[in-house]
Amino acid sequence: MADTSAPRTVLPIPARPRTGLVTYDAKDPDTKYPPIEELRPPKGAPNVLVILLDDVGFGASSAFGGPCETPTAERLARKGLKYRRFHTTALCSPTRQALLTGRNHHSVGMGGITEIATGAPGYCSVLRNSAAPLAKTLKLNGYSTAQFGKCHEVPVWQTSPVGPFDQWPTGGGGFEYFYGFIGGEAHQWYPSLYEGTTPIEVEKTPEEGYHFMEDMTDKAIDWIGQQKALASDKPFFVYFAPGAAHAPHHVPKEWADQYKGKFDAGWDKAREEIFARQKKLGVIPSDAELTPRHAQIPAWDDMPEDLKPVLRRQMEVYAGFLEYADHHVGRLIDSLEKMNILDDTLIYYIIGDNGASAEGTLNGTYNEMINFNGMAALETPEFLKERLDKLGGPESYNHYAVGWAHAMNTPYQWTKQVASHWGGTRNGTIVHWPGGIKGKGEVRDQFHHVIDIAPTILEAAGLPEPVSVDGVQQTPIEGVSMLYSFNKEKAPDRHETQYFEMFGNRGIYHKGWTAVTRHKTPWLLVGEKVPAFDDDVWELYDTNKDWSQANDLSKKMPEKLHELQRLWLIEATRYNVLPLDDDVANRLNADLAGRPVLIKGERQLLFGSMGRLSENSVVNVKNKSHAVTAELDIPASGAEGVIIAQGGNIGGWALYAKNGKLKYCYNLLGVKYFYAESDRALPEGKHQVRMEFAYDGGGLAKGGDVTLYVDGKSVGKGRVDATAPMVFSADDGLDVGKDTGAPVAEDYTPHGNGFTGKVLGVEIALNKAAEEADHMVDPEEVVRVAMARQ
Repeated sequence: MADTSAPRTVLPIPARPRTGLVTYDAKDPDTKYPPIEELRPPKGAPNVLVILLDDVGFGASSAFGGPCETPTAERLARKGLKYRRFHTTALCSPTRQALLTGRNHHSVGMGGITEIATGAPGYCSVLRNSAAPLAKTLKLNGYSTAQFGKCHEVPVWQTSPVGPFDQWPTGGGGFEYFYGFIGGEAHQWYPSLYEGTTPIEVEKTPEEGYHFMEDMTDKAIDWIGQQKALASDKPFFVYFAPGAAHAPHHVPKEWADQYKGKFDAGWDKAREEIFARQKKLGVIPSDAELTPRHAQIPAWDDMPEDLKPVLRRQMEVYAGFLEYADHHVGRLIDSLEKMNILDDTLIYYIIGDNGASAEGTLNGTYNEMINFNGMAALETPEFLKERLDKLGGPESYNHYAVGWAHAMNTPYQWTKQVASHWGGTRNGTIVHWPGGIKGKGEVRDQFHHVIDIAPTILEAAGLPEPVSVDGVQQTPIEGVSMLYSFNKEKAPDRHETQYFEMFGNRGIYHKGWTAVTRHKTPWLLVGEKVPAFDDDVWELYDTNKDWSQANDLSKKMPEKLHELQRLWLIEATRYNVLPLDDDVANRLNADLAGRPVLIKGERQLLFGSMGRLSENSVVNVKNKSHAVTAELDIPASGAEGVIIAQGGNIGGWALYAKNGKLKYCYNLLGVKYFYAESDRALPEGKHQVRMEFAYDGGGLAKGGDVTLYVDGKSVGKGRVDATAPMVFSADDGLDVGKDTGAPVAEDYTPHGNGFTGKVLGVEIALNKAAEEADHMVDPEEVVRVAMARQ
């Protein structure tokens, strides 16, 4: 039994030792022992709801002067506080790990996204056990805890069904319940979801009204309702992290249609209009300057006229997506009000985990996987115009153009990834807590950072920062509690120094002064020629007077610049930022980066019940010859359905049965489908089917010849003209015996596509391992080889 009256700096709270007289008979009048004590936080500890939107810039939300209507944010701000100098890290995984631990992102190994982790301590993506997450601290102090939506903090080699689950929300993350997706983004119409660590399938289709934003909100409302119905005296901590408004920008058409015509004048005009509204609202000072558009970002007037209808629709879809997300946040807030717990709930509404994203290319994209595969040239104005009406729908995987991202960060320079400038790191934030905040509709100017949320919540709950968790001494939380500013509008800043770094873009803030340098361009994901770090050009701004970093003082005040550059280096050394690493291409390669790889060798054996395997959990069939062989037990009624599939409707491949015949589909980035089909039906009984892909060679993304076999005999051929060289999907993985999520092929549906017989096993073999003289594999030999590799 935990003694909750004991100091809470050691967690779990040590059990109270038994003392006093031990009697033989419980009826003895001297028998005394205390009642069982339920674990609860200190009296008065509030419920906590942290809402973190994704890829929303400072200038997007109407609460901060933007063109995207966010009535829920405005509603909370009217009875709460707006923080107009709140900062993130410029990228999603780092911001989230910093929020959940109260430590700087390099301190907890998250110097980038998990997909580019290296062996360097600041970039390994592994959370050390000396930095326990906030959710775990709260749970061990008696809070109920739940997370909904996005989790992008799991090391990529730990995302498979075999775990380990140490960094999953319900593993070591401290959450008792999780409903959401693992990774950077999700297909909002066909998400790959988990409940806890168990994969689950969505039963409704987009045509039946399914959308993940609505679904996750329903789950959060139900969870909070159950928690309060069964343990009303127990406060909760809910982390509500939608995929919105990260690409793909998926939203019901009617929400996007509300914005028709509102962006016809283009992004330069939009910046001017946002800037004027921001001054009127008071979210920027009246003397703030609108920073100029950099030459790397094209002017609206310079964009091709035949592309502009597509560009306008991109922004209409994004605005509808953001408003749609805010609408469902409103449903969640309404549920708290109906339960009469809204006033007793400390709410953070953080409008973006970084600046707006410029990762959609200068023209935007219908399917961002096309750009990720280096094939942006496919998306000509004609290609995009043909698909204009599909933007935002289930067939798209869309992202808007760089110019819109820049506008959504008004009045600041640059965008997501650029940690040097406020456009990448400043996010409007609203705090609502009537039970603890006296002011209504006020603005706060104190400088704060995402690492400040954890210590604020602990102070509000009356809980100390733990010194030891699970027997491990903890490193101190690096953030500063914001509670001092809740009821003191003019309280002086307590967070006086903060470094920033992302992909070599770096900056330092100290008592209002900032020294910054942009090193990389966010929409050039790989291949950019960048200068040596020592050759980067630094800028200097006095943001005590220059709110938006508009006037560079570096040439006028070189000594001040050098002082801050030295301070950046000191902070970088303190928090594991060094060594700097801007080589994204090598960081994507696990062998060069030094991170573990789950699957080794050129053969992989899969069984019939396996599924939801990310691309990091499967041998890579791209840019090489390969073979897929399956042992099947086919019923008398005939074969139908998916044998194995990887990817989704935005790209991938599938081996399946259609009308009794064996069939193969290669889906080239949702642009073109290639098929091969057998000339006869699959016979009843146990049989071996095989697809051999003979890659043309000569570089990346080439085509190949497909041959289908049944029991070693050729039954069909086909041709694939080109292939995806890098990635099929961000979240739609590989499944055996069915195709979950969005369907790879056009001729089967997203539900009810399971194989009618039994898939006894599947082998994927690469290169030389795929060469079998008789086009058959010995199942026993496959198992022996697989076991020998363990």
